[in-house]
Amino acid sequence: MTTIILAAMLPVVGILGYVVRAYLGKIRLNSAEAKSRRIIQDALKEAENKRKELLIEAKDQLLKEKNILDKEMRERRQELQATEKRFFQKEEDIDAKLKEIHRQEKSLELKTQETKEKQEELRKEFEKHRQELERIAGMNSEEAKVLLLKNVEQEARFDVSRLINKIEEESRRTADKKAKDIIVSAIQRNASEYTSENTVTTVSLPSDEMKGRIIGREGRNIRTLENLTGVDMIIDDTPEVVVISGFDPVRREIARLSLERLIQNGRIHPARIEEVVEKITKEIEEMMLEEGEKASYSLGIPGLHKDALYNIGKLKFRTSYGQDVLAHSIEVANLAGIMAGELGLDIQLAKRAGLLHDVGKGSLVEGEGAHAIVGAEMAKKFGESEKCINIIASHHNDREPESFEAVLVQVADAVSASRPGARRESLDTYIKRLENLEKIASEFKGVEKTFAIQAGRELRVMVDNSLVSDERAESMARDIAQKIESELKYPGIVRVTVIRETRIIDYAR
Repeated sequence: MTTIILAAMLPVVGILGYVVRAYLGKIRLNSAEAKSRRIIQDALKEAENKRKELLIEAKDQLLKEKNILDKEMRERRQELQATEKRFFQKEEDIDAKLKEIHRQEKSLELKTQETKEKQEELRKEFEKHRQELERIAGMNSEEAKVLLLKNVEQEARFDVSRLINKIEEESRRTADKKAKDIIVSAIQRNASEYTSENTVTTVSLPSDEMKGRIIGREGRNIRTLENLTGVDMIIDDTPEVVVISGFDPVRREIARLSLERLIQNGRIHPARIEEVVEKITKEIEEMMLEEGEKASYSLGIPGLHKDALYNIGKLKFRTSYGQDVLAHSIEVANLAGIMAGELGLDIQLAKRAGLLHDVGKGSLVEGEGAHAIVGAEMAKKFGESEKCINIIASHHNDREPESFEAVLVQVADAVSASRPGARRESLDTYIKRLENLEKIASEFKGVEKTFAIQAGRELRVMVDNSLVSDERAESMARDIAQKIESELKYPGIVRVTVIRETRIIDYAR
């Protein structure tokens, strides 16, 4: 009986077990769904919070950019107002000069009229004397005429001699006045401005925190940047500013643009610095060629060699006695062309030679000697004519001028350079001393680059490690210092630093 009852209950127990398992599975499923919904809700809340944080950061960045843009707009507005003020002042000066010219013309007309009236009075007086002579002498007209002619001849000889002297004196005064008028006219028609270059450049930083990133760990970033550009970077207590110091404006510009590019990108490390400096250097070289082309186009000078255009563009970054050499060359070309037009000479030749007359100042290696001779040698390589080469070589009387255009370029150069404030000889002497320092070190075998920094108190020399050993680097520093002592005059002391490094590069592909 028991067996029968157990056999009958087995199916019931199986069904009950299945039902219980199904119910427990449903409970676990519901619990998992609830847990997943909570996870999704938490994730959505976290995403919303993150979105709000990013939105706030974006607004802050936008506000900073707006403040920077407002500051630039204010500065440009101030520059525009200053330019407009200078323009109005020049207009007033021109009006005053025109009034003075009109006054002088009226005075000349009055003097001319007085001269005509005096001539008429003299004619009448002469006729009166002739009649009186006939009456007193009792001579006929022919006899009186002979006697009168004799007297007149004697007086005429004296008057002619006096008149010749007077004409010669007036000719000299007229020639001087005409020359002055031509020069003044040329200056008025070419009223350009000049810019004095300094030896320091400042770069603004977004925050003082950026100074630490520029310096890098143990100063490796700033050392790399100084070694590659040949300038001295000064990071002091001045807030949000880095000062770039160097006598060569091209290097300062490369350093400034490189630093700004690195700050903008945010990634600052030696490999990135090398990449940016190389790229900026190529951009500066392209810009030099473009500046040369602009100068040639603005003056209407066709057919200049590409190397000539490049060397003209280099003058934008050069200074002579504190004067921008490219602006000075363009001004000299304009002045010489205007004066050549007034005198009926070759305008194109005067302009061409005026633009190229200081091309030797942009190069330190194309030749030796005075910049006029160096420029003439370079012009010969550019395929310029013999007349143009002579004008360049003679604009400081290093050679004898062989044409009137050569004299005009001399005059235009003197006029452009002699304006108040256009030159500061101390700066030119300073730059020449630093150039000589670099030149001395460059003459040694194995030297790749030389940089005079710290206002000439330090000479940094980069050498090829495959040609210069450590022992040779040590002796080279001593040799360079001794040569500087024997050949140059300088204040204080000059520290010579020879840098030799081994760099091994490989690629994982």
